[in-house]
Amino acid sequence: MALALTACGRFTVMPPPEGEPVVLKPAALATTWTDADGGTLTLKEDGTFIADKVCVSAGWYDSLAWSGTGTWKHGSNEEYSFVGVAFDADHPEVRGRKPDAYAALRQGKVLKLWVAVGDPDNDYPNCVLASPAS
Repeated sequence: MALALTACGRFTVMPPPEGEPVVLKPAALATTWTDADGGTLTLKEDGTFIADKVCVSAGWYDSLAWSGTGTWKHGSNEEYSFVGVAFDADHPEVRGRKPDAYAALRQGKVLKLWVAVGDPDNDYPNCVLASPAS
């Protein structure tokens, strides 16, 4: 769940895309995920990834598309899994920024990873990645 500070100082919850939170094993995450603009994030079983113009959120004001390589980690709570990606240190966009973690959803047979981007008061879109239908 993503939180954003509003102008009046209260936190609001940015709504997730359609789907239900889901807990996934790392093997289910190790696939190629695609965003709405055709960007891809390929998570490999060895904990590395390759990104090609994939949407990331590196701050509440950012909606970015990054390409490069790095490592990924899986975590879960009782409701959903999340995936954190760390681009290699020599990535030109990193400059001390780390993308926010993606949360996992299931909509029918389609798995999704998503992260909130932008200011929820301005209806900025979420960054949503989908896996191939299982």
